[in-house]
Amino acid sequence: MVVIRLARGGAKARPFFNIVVADKRVRRDGRFIERIGFYNPTATGAAEGLRIAQDRLAYWKSVGAQASPTVERLINQAAKAAPAAA
Repeated sequence: MVVIRLARGGAKARPFFNIVVADKRVRRDGRFIERIGFYNPTATGAAEGLRIAQDRLAYWKSVGAQASPTVERLINQAAKAAPAAA
């Protein structure tokens, strides 16, 4: 099964997450199929905290990829922020 999940990066106590499409059997920070965005929980000021390529997200969901609960929450958060930015 293909899943859309977070892959952790960054330094100790300074997390940074890539939103990736990966096979469910591969470890969290291992090989992935495609990177479709990022999430920076420590972003402040003018720094961008969340970006998701909506077209690629729609494609992967259309072919059966399942998003993790955390990624679902971030997708909803991005959807709420998009009309305010536009």
